[in-house]
Amino acid sequence: MQPVTVIAGQMAPLPRANVDTDQIIPKQFLKRVERSGFGPFLFWDWAQDAEGELDPDFILNRAEYDDAAVLVSGPNFGSGSSREHAPWALEDRGFRAIIAPSFADIFRGNSYNVGLLPIDLTDEEVAILTEIADDPSNEVTIDLPAQTVTCGDFQASFDIDPSVKHRLLNGLDHIALTMEHADEIERFEETRPAWKPKL
Repeated sequence: MQPVTVIAGQMAPLPRANVDTDQIIPKQFLKRVERSGFGPFLFWDWAQDAEGELDPDFILNRAEYDDAAVLVSGPNFGSGSSREHAPWALEDRGFRAIIAPSFADIFRGNSYNVGLLPIDLTDEEVAILTEIADDPSNEVTIDLPAQTVTCGDFQASFDIDPSVKHRLLNGLDHIALTMEHADEIERFEETRPAWKPKL
């Protein structure tokens, strides 16, 4: 997992509430066995018109948002099923952070596990950023060490669990986090009776 420190780039606005994981990545695309390759199917049902063609009005089909690094959306983002594929698809599409007034807890945890940063801001702050994001020339900077979001004259602070912040800043997935304690684990194993199972 790549460390997360400062994220700088363009925002894409998706001002919808209750964006659930089946809307983020529909069930028919969950057959892949690897974690990559889900980006092209992101928001599939919204990205297509009634004839199955790409809808030019859908924000992420617009070429000027191809390089967006931050998605700004509505409350309860990532609700629904617990599928890990939702943050995988967002990450594969190039998003490094999601800003919304609130997130589903399981989606939040799954996002942290892949280095995707979900940021809770107030309704008013998200409304301001959504309006700014309507201009494709927007630029936002998310500073994880300082826990700030800055965009022109706009600045807001966000909260994050210190242990999660440590993991993200150091690029630690669960295995890497465990391996930080490799010496302690080895010392413990050396004290176990020989007849007990070993790791």
